Amino acid sequence: MRFNFVINMERMDPSQDMLEVVRHVTEMVQMADEGGIDIVWAAEHHAIEMTIAPNPFQLLAHFAAHTNRIRLGTGVVVAPYWHPIKVAGEAALLDLLSGGRLEFGIGKGAYQREFDRMAGGIHQNIGVPMMLEMLPAVKALWAGDYEHNGEYWQFPEATSCPKPLQKPHPPIWVAARDQGTYDAAVKDGCNIMSWGLTRPFSEVELYMSHFENAIANNPGIERPRFMTMRHTAIYENENDADLFVKCLQDQGAQFENLFRNLAPVVNGFPQKPDPELLMNQEGYTRETALANLVFGTPDQAIAKLRDYEALGVDYFCYNASFGVPMDRQKASLKLFIEEVMPAFQERGEAAAAQ
Repeated sequence: MRFNFVINMERMDPSQDMLEVVRHVTEMVQMADEGGIDIVWAAEHHAIEMTIAPNPFQLLAHFAAHTNRIRLGTGVVVAPYWHPIKVAGEAALLDLLSGGRLEFGIGKGAYQREFDRMAGGIHQNIGVPMMLEMLPAVKALWAGDYEHNGEYWQFPEATSCPKPLQKPHPPIWVAARDQGTYDAAVKDGCNIMSWGLTRPFSEVELYMSHFENAIANNPGIERPRFMTMRHTAIYENENDADLFVKCLQDQGAQFENLFRNLAPVVNGFPQKPDPELLMNQEGYTRETALANLVFGTPDQAIAKLRDYEALGVDYFCYNASFGVPMDRQKASLKLFIEEVMPAFQERGEAAAAQ
């Protein structure tokens, strides 16, 4: 099992200096690059301070300029907010400028609030068929001249300028949750990105079963890769868990607010909704967080990650972004790189030698 990393530029209140946020995120990505993490992912979100990422390609270009080897993933391009010609060109340009380091991730989008502002108020579930229509169009544009007459986009013959450096195109990842999306993605030769939120490990097992079913439904294809993401916090003392749990709980209330439009967003900051309106907070209790997420000492984290490895997960994605103070984010990542990752790298090296 290998490791990925996601970190967002985030501000949980207006007192945080934006330049300090940029410096911090850049330094975290450099730590990941030097520490042997394979891919860093950049999200796409609009008009919210808890995830400042209006264009993942721009952020990844910044990371490319400040790193040497780590691959650069869009996690994810939100299909309903883009035109296929534009996204094909933006992605290809990043691949070119980064020396062929792009991992192209695409998804349907998360927050209805964003759909209300970025996609004319369509229901967020429409993002799935839009994503599935966009994906083959982007691949065709990367290959050469292509005309499209679909349900959601129509355009005369055009091509991507520039073309991607990687041939025939960069690796493609699809953010998937339901079996139908898994089937369509795997049939098209795409890798799978999954996120079990704060749900139990059985949620990851469910997504892996979708993945295996999709492979069985498409005999003869080359096996794609499966990645799953979890909030991650590594600390030396078990008593340090409380800080990370509190940050997770605060972000969880904001997440549900954005997902369900429960309270206003003022100058980009989601306000705390009425606690009586919250429906999904059982996943954010201290007991649940410590049981379901990769929170713990290095030894505890290794023990938890063994389950992901045994399940067949190709990439575990370390999610660092849930409002944790910057110094604690760095300390956690340092412990993960120095004390957790070697336990899996040594096993991989031993297996390769046999």
